[in-house]
This record gives sequence, C-alpha cells and structure tokens, in this order.
Amino acid sequence: MSLFDLVEPGRKVLLMGNEAIARGALEAGVNFCTGYPGNPASEVVEALAKAARKFDIYVEWSVNEIVALEAAGAAAAAGLRALTAMKNLGADVCSDFLMTVNLSGTKGGFVLVTGDDPSAHSTTTELDTRNYARFADIPLLEPSTAQEAKDMTKFAFELSEELGLICMVRTVTRLSHARGVVTLGPISKERRTATFSPQDLWTSGSSSITCMFHSILHEKMKRVQAKFEESEFNRYTGNENAEFIIITAGTGWLYSLEAVKLLGLEGNVGILKLGTTWPLPEKLVLKHLKHAKEVLFVEEIDAFLEQNVKMLAAELLAEENFGPLKFYGKKSGHVRGEFGAGTGEIDVDIVIRALAEIKGLDYQPREREYSEKALAAVGSLVPARTMGFCAGCPHRASFLAIKKALQWDGRDGIVTGDIGCYSLGLLPTGFSVAKTLHCMGAGIGTANGFGKLAPFGLDKPIIAISGDSTFYHACIPALINAKWHNANILYIILDNNTTAMTGHQPHPGTGSD
Repeated sequence: MSLFDLVEPGRKVLLMGNEAIARGALEAGVNFCTGYPGNPASEVVEALAKAARKFDIYVEWSVNEIVALEAAGAAAAAGLRALTAMKNLGADVCSDFLMTVNLSGTKGGFVLVTGDDPSAHSTTTELDTRNYARFADIPLLEPSTAQEAKDMTKFAFELSEELGLICMVRTVTRLSHARGVVTLGPISKERRTATFSPQDLWTSGSSSITCMFHSILHEKMKRVQAKFEESEFNRYTGNENAEFIIITAGTGWLYSLEAVKLLGLEGNVGILKLGTTWPLPEKLVLKHLKHAKEVLFVEEIDAFLEQNVKMLAAELLAEENFGPLKFYGKKSGHVRGEFGAGTGEIDVDIVIRALAEIKGLDYQPREREYSEKALAAVGSLVPARTMGFCAGCPHRASFLAIKKALQWDGRDGIVTGDIGCYSLGLLPTGFSVAKTLHCMGAGIGTANGFGKLAPFGLDKPIIAISGDSTFYHACIPALINAKWHNANILYIILDNNTTAMTGHQPHPGTGSD
C-alpha cells in the first residue's frame, strides 16, 4: 500500500526522509510541484508524482532549477500552494530568482526544499544551502527526523502563506535517505483556484520600490522570529542550569544525544536543539547562554549556527554583564572530520571525540586491536573497487573512441567534462580522458575559453562533453556563445535518452514527462 493511500490520521508508518517531506506537502494541500533531479532530493518530486492523479496535483521535472522555482513561484503568486525541490547545487542555479521573489512575495504557500550532501557522496561540492536562507533573508527550517521532515514541511506552507514569503526546508543526505517512524496527519481536501487579475503586480521593483519591499521583508522576518521563539521544533534537554551546553541542529541533534549518553554526561550537559535556524530565535538562545560557561556547536556543514550565535553573544556582551563564554566547534577545530573542521559529515564518534577532548575524558569506542583486525579483514576479503559505468553503458566505448582519436592526433587535446554519468570520464573506467569537472554546463562553457587560446600558445583540440539532460539544463547558452565567437571546439552530446545518473527521470528530449 502506498503512503498516499493512507489517509487515516494517527497511523504510524516507516518513511524515508524525502517521502516524509512529500507527505507533509500533501497534508498541507500542495497544488503545484516542480524540481530538477539531483541527489539527495530527487525522491521528493518522485513521491509527489505518484500522488499527482489521485490528489489532482500538477508535478513536473523542469528543465533546470531556476525554471522550476520560477514556475512554482508563478503558481504561488496565483494563490496556489507550490513546492520546489532540488539538490544543494540547484540553489546556486535558482539564486537569481530567489533573491528577488523574497521581495515580491507570494499569495499561496511557497516552499523551497534543498538537499545538502555533506561529504559530497553524489555531487561536486559540499555547499551548505543554509547560507542562501541568510542571503535572501527567508525563514529556514532544519528537520532532525523523518517526523519533523513531514511536520516542518506542512508548517512551512502555513507560515509562507501567512506572511506572504517563500520558506526554505533544508535536509541532508543521511536524513533524506534514512527511514524513520512517522505519525500521519490528515491530507488536506481544500480546493484552491488560481487567480491573477489585471490589478495584480508581482515584482521586486526597482529603486525606491525595491527599498520599500526590502523594508517589508525585514518586518516579515521580525514576525517570523517571534514565531520561532515559541516553536515546537526547538527544544532543550538536560540540566536546566548546565554550565556546558551543546547547540545543534538537523542530524547533529541525534548524534549529540547519543554521544552525551555514551559518555555518561546527561546530568552535566544541556542540549539546545534548534529546528528553526534562520532567523535565530534569539531570546531562546540567550536564555541558555546566560547559564552556560562553555558552548559546543554540532552542525553540518559550515559553522552557520556557530557564527550566528557568536554574533548574538557579542551583542549581549556589549549590552549587559554577561559571560565570559568559551565556544567550541568548527572554528576551534574540535568538531572535525577526516579532512579537518568544516568538511565532511559528522557522526557520533566525531561528537564524542570533541566532548572527550574538551572534558579531558578517555573514551575508546572499541579496542584498537579489534579495529585493526576488522580493517585488515576488509582489505583481504573485499577487493578494492573504483566507480564504474553500468554494464552495457555506451559511454565507456565513447570515451575509448575519444582517447584513441586524441592519441592519433598527437597534440594532447583537452577534454572538458560535465555533470552526469559521464563525469566518470575522469576515472579509469572512462580511461581518465576528461580533465575538467565543475558544474552543469561548465564542460562546454570552459571549452569556450580553451577554444580561443591559440593566439596565446594553447593550440590543441578542445572537446566538450555533456549528456542530453545536461544539454537542456545548462549547455545551450554556451553553445550559442561558441558559435557566435567562433570558438574552435568539438561538442559531443552523449545522448542516452534519459536523466540517467539520478534515476532515469524524463527531460525535454525524451518525448514524455
């Protein structure tokens, strides 16, 4: 039975984080859903697509993320409830529109879901999209569990519609793709009609009008902050007067709870879990800073909470007799992963290590001898493997042909890569043919530059690679530019008639949606 067939409130089901977000959108009465495929966020739109006919929802895979956000924004401007979901890099693509629609506002609830990827499991960067919420000055919610993913999504629609302001829900890989018990609520049966009259004006304006809208945005965010002070998504556990507190958000909350328990520090450490992370619920935070002497920040990826709380503490220190406080986190180097602070995922062991170093505790999760034997066994029993193309994939043969052609040419030609299955062209499975990889469309974009460098001494073949979905997403402007400026390049589209890497979603070239 599908989660969308379960309409009875109170029933407990096991849902993936992304499914819970989709369920929350259904319970909020979403009407219009868009997105572009990208892990770890793809399943949000896929789940809603399965419910589209039953609940009369419009769902589309858009050509790219900015078009997705713009289309959903139009639906919200017409009074419908709209959602857009994308991976972290999608926030880069749609940021132009995001930085204006925050000013122009919305009539219907408008929610942006971003899926961040700490440790870059399936992307080329660890971009922390929480910074976009601060740049655009829009409400930000960070779920810690599948239940919160559902509940926060529903709440985000309500908040957005009440204030006329787009809201952002940020998830991460471990939440998006983990499963948890979720208590279902009722699915909204409210019917909405899209309206946009000749008297309606939807714009961020210019000059003094823009400044007026900017002032209105500040006032909206003050109202948001007041709501966040009383939000059920924020909670404090542990000693009410603890001199050592952890301030955390998202999955960091679960890691912190377990770490404190394993170290036996429940009576000495307080944990302030924030689910509403922008704007910061300052009164709530200050309440607990006042009884603390030491603060540890546990969050992924950037020191987002850490920076914001430190600024708040500095303001308080200037206004009243407060402190001193000692802060630990990414800045101090106590919360660090394999590659140092501010990189990679966090986990229970990382939080334990931070607490043990600060508290001077000796904690060994397991005997060192056991760990060494386990690693040795893995190395001897499991052969080392690199990533490879799927069996039967034509890309490997394509890269072999490119490699042979460049060898015959003999001028050490440059192959510029792009985002998709063919990104593996950098690796042995693709004969390490590709030499560049950045963002979608950058293959042919950078080829535009390389292809004009002959007068400067770089006179060799330039071959740009992309797939079919990436072509529609981001390559067309660069292709036009190459033709306009006569860039000396060869552009190869590896067309497999699908958006393959993210789960075989359709695109404009597949002939279906």
